[in-house]
Amino acid sequence: MATSDAPIQIGQVALVVNDLDRVGDYYQSVIGLDRLSGSGEERVLGAGGQPLVVLRRDRAARHRPREAGLFHTAFLLPDRKALGRWLRHVADRQIGLDGASDHLVSEALYLRDPEGNGIEVYADRPRSSWQTDGREVRMDTLALDLNELAGGADAPWRGAPEGSVIGHVHLQVGNVAEAEAFYMNRLGMDRSAHLFGASFFATGGYHHHLAGNIWNSRGAGLRSADATGLAEVVLAADAPSLAALGARDFTDPWGTRIRVAAKG
Repeated sequence: MATSDAPIQIGQVALVVNDLDRVGDYYQSVIGLDRLSGSGEERVLGAGGQPLVVLRRDRAARHRPREAGLFHTAFLLPDRKALGRWLRHVADRQIGLDGASDHLVSEALYLRDPEGNGIEVYADRPRSSWQTDGREVRMDTLALDLNELAGGADAPWRGAPEGSVIGHVHLQVGNVAEAEAFYMNRLGMDRSAHLFGASFFATGGYHHHLAGNIWNSRGAGLRSADATGLAEVVLAADAPSLAALGARDFTDPWGTRIRVAAKG
């Protein structure tokens, strides 16, 4: 089962930004998203005609990085060759990475947009290679051979290819146990893994669609209403999941909005 076959998956994210043009241009030129629509106050970006990121301008919003909210938005590319092409693309542009990791289930590269919003660009390993511990997927954070990954690129980067999606969204939370109670009991997700002050949540056996960690936000309370960063996460759910949830709008214990929409 691919992540797109899961009963509930990530549809898109919305971010509040101060400088719409600068941040929007970054997601287009660096991440490779297409501009699908927009105005002076909002820009919708995506891949293959599918909206993935909505940027909303608020020049007065303040940057508060240690609050609960977004840790990173993770863009899942269709295959490892695409990830190698993207790595070569950012290397050629001399764009620095925050990190690179082998997570056993995936290979991931990390960076930040101009206003500090975390980004992951990754490719999954074949699901047949994933290992489990009971009902949880085994993940780790190991060194990634960037030269070997870039060497697998078979063509120049031409932007995010069709089939690119937001594979998961990783959140900053104030308490992992409270995050588990919300995302498992309210949203009906399974805990797919837990390690290093974080828990991971998924449906359909995926390694994770959502995660919550306390690495920068232990004990955080409600988020500020006037801050930049994550405005909402939109989940795409199939009909049985929509019926089981019984609601379309949720707010986690730290004020992060989760909106559920029907798969289109």
